[in-house]
Amino acid sequence: MSRRLGVFGGTFDPVHYGHLDAAGAARAALGLDEVLFVPSKDPPHRPALPHATAYHRFALVALALNGLAGYRVSDMELRRNGRSYTSDTLRDLHTAGWAASQLFFITGADAFAEIATWHEYPTVLDLAHFVVIARPGTTIDAAVSKAPELRSRVRPATLGDANEPRTSIFVVDAATRDVSSTMIRERLEAGHPIEGLVPSPVAKHIVEHHLYRTEGDLHGEDEDQRR
Repeated sequence: MSRRLGVFGGTFDPVHYGHLDAAGAARAALGLDEVLFVPSKDPPHRPALPHATAYHRFALVALALNGLAGYRVSDMELRRNGRSYTSDTLRDLHTAGWAASQLFFITGADAFAEIATWHEYPTVLDLAHFVVIARPGTTIDAAVSKAPELRSRVRPATLGDANEPRTSIFVVDAATRDVSSTMIRERLEAGHPIEGLVPSPVAKHIVEHHLYRTEGDLHGEDEDQRR
């Protein structure tokens, strides 16, 4: 059986346990040898720039993955000029020797619901398998309703199907922790703790570098720490 590489692209602003849960679920369901986290430099679907710099977001992912076998972070999108398009990233991996049938691009059901708006759609779906992480009780029907031509490519995640040369859309039901980057930023802005939402080294880096805080928030943080 050929090697299988999971590719997890995202802003990771910041990375959190929900991301790690999703990567782990995809890896277990499809027998991925490794999962590559790829922080975006300039995400095309985001109306504003990320709150933290590319340097800090890369560092946060590296800290989250430190010591976890089979997971690593790549700066390939951070080194590339222009918008961070998934199609460009997957083609770069093809150039590095990976076949489309060996690549498994991991995304959430909410993001996949907008797949018809992605750069180079529908060609992007031929560049890798897509692994859609769906929380219990959710589906990707919203995406299929917008692009009904995808229905024939959607299937439950099984190791046997992943061996087919044609790329597919695999649905993985995963009980990921109920946490989002927006939630974490809002908690930090309000001076609330984020323990249990991100790995400890990530929380430490955020605090030490005063990420996701305004100047006014920093004073409040110092007051809270003295209590």
